[in-house]
Amino acid sequence: MLKEQVQVVSYVQTRGSVPAFWAEVNNLHYIPKLAIRGIENAIPYAKKHFDEQIRLYGDNYCVNLVNQKGREEQVKAAYEKIVRTLLTAPSESTQASEKTSERFRDIEPTQRKTKEDRIHYIYFDFHHECRGMKFHRAQLLLDQLGESLYNQRYFHATEGGSSVSSTVRNTQTSVIRTNCMDCLDRTNVMQSMLARWTLNRQLIDLGVLEKGENAASYTHFENLFRNTWADNADVVSRAYSGTGALKTDLTRTGVRTKNGALADLGNSCTRYIKNNFADGPRQDAYDLFLGTYLPYASGISSSWVFVDRRPIFIQSVPYILAASLFLVLFTMIAADSRLMMRLFMLFWTTVGLYSGHFIFTHGMLYVGHTFFPVS
Repeated sequence: MLKEQVQVVSYVQTRGSVPAFWAEVNNLHYIPKLAIRGIENAIPYAKKHFDEQIRLYGDNYCVNLVNQKGREEQVKAAYEKIVRTLLTAPSESTQASEKTSERFRDIEPTQRKTKEDRIHYIYFDFHHECRGMKFHRAQLLLDQLGESLYNQRYFHATEGGSSVSSTVRNTQTSVIRTNCMDCLDRTNVMQSMLARWTLNRQLIDLGVLEKGENAASYTHFENLFRNTWADNADVVSRAYSGTGALKTDLTRTGVRTKNGALADLGNSCTRYIKNNFADGPRQDAYDLFLGTYLPYASGISSSWVFVDRRPIFIQSVPYILAASLFLVLFTMIAADSRLMMRLFMLFWTTVGLYSGHFIFTHGMLYVGHTFFPVS
């Protein structure tokens, strides 16, 4: 008796940060300060990175979703400069929209002299095109990828039937590497759309769906797909930011809700607190686990590793702020209208305001620092 033939299909995507030396420096502001180093220093490392990615996955289609204006503009410019440098003979084209002069920017290789000539760069102005939760407009990027998306195919094998071993019928020939600034919310939207498009194609190829039919028409399956991607977004986000992803109510249900907006507000506040005050120890753990920090090579004795070496005045300002808030609150509760008490309250209000201003102005002195120095 023949075994039932099992169809095995898969589709691989990657997400990765902009391959330059850049960082968001926590300084107690809601939007961190952005710092980026010279592109020339990053070139050999970007080359090594893409060589490895090309070896593993074939051609890399690098989809960049950062903003083209404001603080993110310099990160976009750095990425594009690196791609131009790595390609032997790059060719560029841009496409405008009714909103901006650059909806798309493509940087393509015109020769195949080196391994890096298998890099294809596609910028998409996600910020303007999908503004107001119009995430369905990300379909524009799928249209822009066009034949490149179709020709990369997907992995397909069969098991069972008349054959004892697996039979590979199809392989994936390239990969789409997606990024935004932190590779979370915008990246999740784009990768879920790519997954949906490919899954629909796979189901049609396998005969599960008729040509022209869409899996989204099946409510139970659509709910399963949406929740799977929302769960994936939450897991990736918790590893990076310490909270679940934003706008997952839209991902799960297709509708923006008040509860979802409140949950996002809570997640945003939690991210702010964790990013500013809890990232140091977490970064230490990553550095230790990955071997970036080597205790025996640090040159610091164990008794000094966890010692706060900031000046006493810097350490004392938060305590002064806390004391002033307590004393002002105490004076208000006492409701004593005597002149001395008013002056007392005015003095500590002034001290509290000065302390708060000092902390906010010198925010980098008060964020959660790493204890392990990394060379």
